[in-house]
Amino acid sequence: MGFIATLTLVFIVLKCLDLIAWSWVWVFCPVWLTVLLVAVLFLLILVGGRIKNGKW
Repeated sequence: MGFIATLTLVFIVLKCLDLIAWSWVWVFCPVWLTVLLVAVLFLLILVGGRIKNGKW
């Protein structure tokens, strides 16, 4: 289990035990931030490759 999964699990447990009053959006923040980061890196690599090959 990685850091992001562990952090998300901790947030879920804290939310279910009513120890934090965060919205579910923020509880799952580590997951969607990771997905967003991977998507941005993918787009940067894709755009960089197209520019390097002269297709843009």
